[in-house]
Amino acid sequence: MITADRRAAELRDYRAAFRAAQLAMAVVDQDGIVVTANDSFGALLGTEAGALRAQAAADLVDLASDGRTWHAYREVLRGRRSRFRCTRRLKHPDGRSLWAEVTVSPVPDSRRVLLSVADISDRRELHARLRHLQMHDPVTRLPNRALFFERLSAALEAAAQDAVHGTATDAVAYPATDGPPVGSSYESHESHESYGYGRTGRIGLCYLDLDGFKAVNDTLGHRVGDRLLAAVAARLTECADSDGYTRSGGHLVARLGGDEFAILVEDSTGTEQLADLARSVLRALQLPFDLGGQRLSVSASIGVVERTAQGTTATALMQDADTTLYWAKADGKARWTLFDPERNAHRMTRQALSSTLRPAVERGEFGLEYQPLVDLTDGAVRGVEALVRWNHPQFGSLPPNRFIAIAEEDGSIVELGRWVLRTACRQARQWQKDHPRERPIFVSVNVAVRQVWDSDLVADVAGILAETGLAPHLLQLELTESAVMGSAGRPLQALQALSDMGVRIAIDDFGTGYSNLAYLSRLPVSVLKLDGSFVRGFQDEEHANPADELIVEALVQLAHRLGLTVTAECVETSGQAARLRRIGCDTGQGWLYSRAVAPDRISALIGTAPQPV
Repeated sequence: MITADRRAAELRDYRAAFRAAQLAMAVVDQDGIVVTANDSFGALLGTEAGALRAQAAADLVDLASDGRTWHAYREVLRGRRSRFRCTRRLKHPDGRSLWAEVTVSPVPDSRRVLLSVADISDRRELHARLRHLQMHDPVTRLPNRALFFERLSAALEAAAQDAVHGTATDAVAYPATDGPPVGSSYESHESHESYGYGRTGRIGLCYLDLDGFKAVNDTLGHRVGDRLLAAVAARLTECADSDGYTRSGGHLVARLGGDEFAILVEDSTGTEQLADLARSVLRALQLPFDLGGQRLSVSASIGVVERTAQGTTATALMQDADTTLYWAKADGKARWTLFDPERNAHRMTRQALSSTLRPAVERGEFGLEYQPLVDLTDGAVRGVEALVRWNHPQFGSLPPNRFIAIAEEDGSIVELGRWVLRTACRQARQWQKDHPRERPIFVSVNVAVRQVWDSDLVADVAGILAETGLAPHLLQLELTESAVMGSAGRPLQALQALSDMGVRIAIDDFGTGYSNLAYLSRLPVSVLKLDGSFVRGFQDEEHANPADELIVEALVQLAHRLGLTVTAECVETSGQAARLRRIGCDTGQGWLYSRAVAPDRISALIGTAPQPV
């Protein structure tokens, strides 16, 4: 049994320890009033311990500045919570500030609580230094990728909060930290200063890299390259800080890695602000850099994205910025390009087509339509051009210009071209069987240069003609002028072998490529297809340009002297057809006669002169 004397002795020991403790402590009653405080508490606040008695503890250590902290503190005072801890930045009377960790816990066998305050300023300073090293690039001393994405995510989170609460002018984006809970008015103030206000609800980004920076590293060394990056960083920072639209403190300039930089505009006022900023960056970087006697000139490509912050994500924003930077590079470098949703939608569609094109051939998603090639003398159908269509399950019927270039890039044009050739030859042979008394029509099939290089086109054609039973002279292969005129080696040998086989070779879109007429006489070509741009010049019969007619007439005469026939594309009016007939053009193709149609429609035209539509 503990005697009264022993209890009194223990109480004296506790009080002595309380007064002598290095940790600042105070005993607070259930109303939050300081009953007693030790000397360390007084020293921490720059006053005598006795002067703290009867004061509200919450006022001394700033516990009432935000609702969450105040509520937790009151719960401990009322005995509904066993412990509470928070971090506060306090002002010392001499003007300096300090970081303090405040702990509130009940005193055993009492209705009072013990408030203890530990000075953690040194720990916070060390944490800040380590964080700075962790979040900044050592070469340029700019924020690095980690800090950039932290700041970007915080800005987008603030925009989301604004949307929920409808308080765009008061929204604050708090940085993620490794430290104690954030909650004081001082910390809120610091976040306002460092992270900006979400006043407009918009966000902008200039994403750039240096054109040809790798050459600097390769020729002058990485030391010069690092100096250049640091000099570029300085100019970017100056541009960001001098932005006339900036409301406070400039924008975040970060090095994302290599020669890639980003300027984040958290409170953008619209695309014009970002455009002005991008233009100023380009002007600044165009000025030569003097790096220790080494004078260098560089340029940059910039992708610019500006939009409403609500509803977007950091990943989506960076993907669009990266895409736009690629556009700037592809458009010629040393320029800025603004994100275009329509252009991006086209790119996304192109990617979707690219990923599904090869298996689409196996799934049988392609079909052929045929456009008549009409004799300009008597109006009879002499042949047809096979035009492939992709019956895409998502995008509907797609014309060749939507996917042929993709097929050429990924190599699937070989498989697709082989299917088109086989299908067209089989159909031409079927028309021949269905109309045995009529003059058979030929079928013209487009061939890509890659089909010549990546496959044995001669063997493919020979095999398909044998398989379908179509005579070689009823097959015409069309290649573009730019492809044929540059043919040498294997392509030329393939064309010659096909011509020797009896297959007709036609140059498509003639007049838009090299137009090397001397070379034309040495090619195994039998047909020239005049590009539609020549024929369109015939449309305005009242104000016809005599030069157009002279050019076409000269080409027709030249072709005939070389033993070639001439087909005019894009014939749309009877006037065009009459003038082409007068000039001596052999066949015409275009909407005057028919659009590309299904095989059964062609069957109805065989042996008749089709009526213009």
